[in-house]
Amino acid sequence: MKIAELRDMSDEQLGHTLSETCENLFRLRIQAQTERLDAPSELRRHRQLVAQIKTIQRERELSAKSR
Repeated sequence: MKIAELRDMSDEQLGHTLSETCENLFRLRIQAQTERLDAPSELRRHRQLVAQIKTIQRERELSAKSR
């Protein structure tokens, strides 16, 4: 998912995407510990997506406070 797509989402959609991504990341971590992952790069991709979403949420929070 591109950062532009994330910025176009509403706050509610971002929250939903964040929760889904965190759940998927948790499952991947468990799978990595118990068995071999098919695509280890998925862990990195999900971590980056969580960070991007949290960054956008924080930017919006700060811009709302400054108004």
